[in-house]
Amino acid sequence: MTEAAARHPALVARRGPPGLRALPRWMVIAGLALLLLAAAVASAGIGAAGIPPGRLLAALGLADGSAADVARDRLILVSIRLPRVVMAIAVGALLATAGAIMQGLFRNPLADPGLVGVSAGAGLAAATTIVLGDKLFGGIVGLEALPAAAFVGALGVTALLYRIATREGRTSIATLLLRGLAVAALAGAGTGLLVFLADDRQLRDITFWTLGSMAGATWPKVWAMLPFLAAVLVSLPMIGRGLDLLVLGEAEAFHMGVPVENLKRFAIVLMAAAVGAAVAASGVIGFVGIVVPHLLRLVIGPGHRMLLPAAVLFGGLVLLIADTIARTVAAPAELPVGIVTALIGAPFFLALLLRQRAVVGL
Repeated sequence: MTEAAARHPALVARRGPPGLRALPRWMVIAGLALLLLAAAVASAGIGAAGIPPGRLLAALGLADGSAADVARDRLILVSIRLPRVVMAIAVGALLATAGAIMQGLFRNPLADPGLVGVSAGAGLAAATTIVLGDKLFGGIVGLEALPAAAFVGALGVTALLYRIATREGRTSIATLLLRGLAVAALAGAGTGLLVFLADDRQLRDITFWTLGSMAGATWPKVWAMLPFLAAVLVSLPMIGRGLDLLVLGEAEAFHMGVPVENLKRFAIVLMAAAVGAAVAASGVIGFVGIVVPHLLRLVIGPGHRMLLPAAVLFGGLVLLIADTIARTVAAPAELPVGIVTALIGAPFFLALLLRQRAVVGL
């Protein structure tokens, strides 16, 4: 055991609790992938127009069925259910990964893009694009502009928070939370002003962003978001070791060969891209970024080389289940998925905050 590991027992235990340490990494990832696949199949068949398992297989061309039923089910599946399932998985993966990266970068478990204003900043940028884009460019601002605008908003807020919360290589969790709440309030005020200026169509779009929903899922939106998800997935192996060593402190990580400043900049851009793409696709959805990484740390430990890919799968699973609940619990009406995640995540965050009260100083 190295001296650094001796001073930081979390690094020794990064493979997880004793019951799971013996499991190979691929088994944990494979288990999450199988759960996600099962949830996706179940979600595709659940809804106001239910598709039983036998007819679901027929609609996918894997079994025989009535021609009329197959045509109807295939239309529902391809045009409505599958885009929504894929979008829910992708958005959940992006938000959970962004939360895990932010918590590793700030070195505390309470950092979350939704709680500290990063998602609100992305939402404000998207709302600005909706309202001012129409006014300045005559309605020619297309779908592809929203991810770019949300990315810029998320990047600006993330960089601002890191600068004001970090001094002498130490990040103050109280400063992070309190000033993050202030940033979120300012972003909310800006969004409120845009609501005042918006027309009826723009108001509906802004309401969609602020509540969060998968109801507008379409294949073009999915294709617009997938490059961001692919970029995040490709980048994860590049930052896992650096985030693990960053827990020792920036000076120690630097002496162990980590280019700290480059890592911080890269992680900030990566997190902003993830949050920006997620917000642009589905609006502001809170608590996924704090609940998923924390639950995974309880099961597999804090090591980011394992945590980050697990967060991709588990984040997609959690948001897919939340979206399925949102569209079925009050059928034929539909709840915004942001309400469901808030109802689940807010009590969890309160319990986590009380557990960390000595560190936060509340």
